[in-house]
Amino acid sequence: MSTEPFKNVSLLPQTNQLVGLYTIIRDKKTARPDFIFYSDRIIRLLVEEGLNHLPVEKKDVSTETNEVFSGVGFLGKICGVSIVRAGESMEQGLRDCCRSVRIGKILIQRDEETALPKLFYEKLPEDIADRYVFLLDPMLATGGSAIMATDVLIKRGVKPERIFFLNLICSKEGIDNYHAAFPEVRIVTGALDQGLNEQKYLVPGLGDFGDRYYCI
Repeated sequence: MSTEPFKNVSLLPQTNQLVGLYTIIRDKKTARPDFIFYSDRIIRLLVEEGLNHLPVEKKDVSTETNEVFSGVGFLGKICGVSIVRAGESMEQGLRDCCRSVRIGKILIQRDEETALPKLFYEKLPEDIADRYVFLLDPMLATGGSAIMATDVLIKRGVKPERIFFLNLICSKEGIDNYHAAFPEVRIVTGALDQGLNEQKYLVPGLGDFGDRYYCI
């Protein structure tokens, strides 16, 4: 079961298996194929944890032995929204868990003149206001891009309590900044890092996730 180090933050259980996976992807000597493989394993765990927080209702089914099993059924529809480019790496993990899931995209880049995040593109399901949304971005450093992306979702009618922000690594600064803007959104993460360096990279971190996943 996940722990909650801060309000509305779910941290995956820090098992030997999970710490071992993070050791591999943090290692600068890890080759790209291994980085992708082990990152994908962590992403799958994050998606499964996110799904644990969706509402359910009681549901009885008849089994092949003509007995009744009292279980649960999921309520509501979900979709994923990736923050391009790095967030796209998490889409397949969501598809592996949720067949035919709808995926939206938001592109946010830094404005070279102001150094602030700027919205360049969005493509979201028309009925996104009626769905639970998994916002996908591997790293939560300062929180600037995630805050802007969440603002886009809310302006499209998504309720904050129906948004789940999934990331592999986050910082306390990023959590504080994000929750100062959207305290009702649950963050689901696998690692809480020490902080940020002068370049605003997470430390110890793993470098640029998108570059390591797609380029190197």
